[in-house]
Amino acid sequence: MQRFCRRVFSRENLIALLLCLLILALVVASADSAPQWIYQGF
Repeated sequence: MQRFCRRVFSRENLIALLLCLLILALVVASADSAPQWIYQGF
């Protein structure tokens, strides 16, 4: 069981998980404001 946890929570997997969470947080933070450049042509 300890080998499994060590393999799942390796350094590369933790970095990938943090990067994914960071990108997800950026998407959520920027989704509430509508981009104004889309509506400039109308």
